[in-house]
Amino acid sequence: MDAKNKHVKKLAIAGIFVALGVVCSPFHIPIGASKCFPIQHMVNVLAAVLLGPFYGVGMAFVTSFLRILMGTGTLLAFPGSMCGAFLCGIAYKYSKNLYLAYAGEIIGTAVIGGLIAYPVAAILMGKEVALFFYVLPFAVSTIGGTAIAALLIAVFRKLKVLDSLRT
Repeated sequence: MDAKNKHVKKLAIAGIFVALGVVCSPFHIPIGASKCFPIQHMVNVLAAVLLGPFYGVGMAFVTSFLRILMGTGTLLAFPGSMCGAFLCGIAYKYSKNLYLAYAGEIIGTAVIGGLIAYPVAAILMGKEVALFFYVLPFAVSTIGGTAIAALLIAVFRKLKVLDSLRT
């Protein structure tokens, strides 16, 4: 497959992930000022494995942006989804180890994204919360979404379709 076709395939798959994230955005778990959204973390992991870190971050940004425009997300969607997608994608790109990718999504979202959510909530949203307030809710969301993605990836591997989806 030439470079142009590979890029088009990646954009198409990223678009499908964005659409999935936006369509499923009414399914969330409200915890404090955040709307925990496991579907975002599922598509983050799938994008990391199939597309790579930069498409994953772009997909997470577009999905978060559209969810905010639709009223089904908050500004807290950006740090959680984008940090998780980046760390998951980097972990998979350099290790090709699914378990490291899963750990990257969880650490990137829960710890890094949860800590970055503090200034977003305090400065941009006017919420008075503790520094670690979002770590636990983000962890609940990302663990659920990562588990769903791990199950889907296991099914894709068993059906021998994972390599045909990977670009």
